[in-house]
Amino acid sequence: MAQTSHGVGGVSYDARKRTWPAEFNVFLALVILVVVFELIGRVFLGDSFLFNTRSDVSGLFNEARLQIIILQVSIVGIIAIGVTQVIITGGIDLSSGSIVGATAMIAMSFAQVATVNGNPNPKAMFLAQGWTDLPVIVPVLVAIGCGLLAGLVNGALIAYTRIPPFIATLGMMVTARGIAKWWSKGQPISFPTDSFAAIGKGLMPVIIFLSLAVLFQLIMTYTRYGKHCYAIGSNEDAARMSGIKIANHKILVYVIAGILAALAAVVLSSKNLTAQAGMGVMYELDAIAMAVIGGVSLSGGRGSIIGTVIGALIFGVIISGFTFLRLDAYYQEMVKGVIIVGAVVLDQWRQRMRAMRA
Repeated sequence: MAQTSHGVGGVSYDARKRTWPAEFNVFLALVILVVVFELIGRVFLGDSFLFNTRSDVSGLFNEARLQIIILQVSIVGIIAIGVTQVIITGGIDLSSGSIVGATAMIAMSFAQVATVNGNPNPKAMFLAQGWTDLPVIVPVLVAIGCGLLAGLVNGALIAYTRIPPFIATLGMMVTARGIAKWWSKGQPISFPTDSFAAIGKGLMPVIIFLSLAVLFQLIMTYTRYGKHCYAIGSNEDAARMSGIKIANHKILVYVIAGILAALAAVVLSSKNLTAQAGMGVMYELDAIAMAVIGGVSLSGGRGSIIGTVIGALIFGVIISGFTFLRLDAYYQEMVKGVIIVGAVVLDQWRQRMRAMRA
């Protein structure tokens, strides 16, 4: 007869055994990465990656480096929050970087001042129409409208024409980039109002990123919207049979992703005090990588916003760590590529192991 072990109250130890949350493994990888850069810095550079070694600066930690790490990933992190929701439903979004470029150009043109140093603004798009010095809410709403429209087109194509998400969002990627170049004939758009410039000033991008992350983590965890996202990504046919309106939900997910990309465009153009057609190039891939590194499964149904935030921090540590080690930027791209492939391979391995245990 097979023996079973029992714990307190007759509950088996196996039943009581708990597993770590998936995000813990990602956080552990972040800690290990920081420790590796710290050790390399101590051994080969005689300097610390994480701690303050300057006698003229107070504080235990290198606050400047910590701020740079989070600032470097906050804007793409906003995009990644939307991309995470798309991937959880079993989709993909390749258009977010181009939406950033197009939205930045359009929104900035409604955020310009009328005069610069007492002279008419030479780069004002709508000076003749008098659409200058507008309240900050105007360019922000214009940006949200652009993101909403792009997401609506993506979602409708995927939901109603059954075009694969890869193709639909690839088409939007090309189209939006063309709009960004056409809007001002390739010329940058500059000189925003002070209220618009304040959006991306200092640590505001970080505050916006973390606030959105907390908001959508709560939404994905406790609301019907979040539960439907996981249900569709896990088994779309079963979700449909349970009464979930698949088409409507997919449209909503892509609309949210588009709006978040547009908000990232507002923060980016505000931070740089200018908008250029080339803004946002490769942002969609970085956002997808942050989500995948954070434990979001490309097959859908698994992942969290918290994991994506940790994935974004891993990206920031890599970028800052390579700068700390004085290595050229192209090494960063190589390492990011390896990490992305490694994260996907790990995800596939986990799926196979889960299938074998089932």
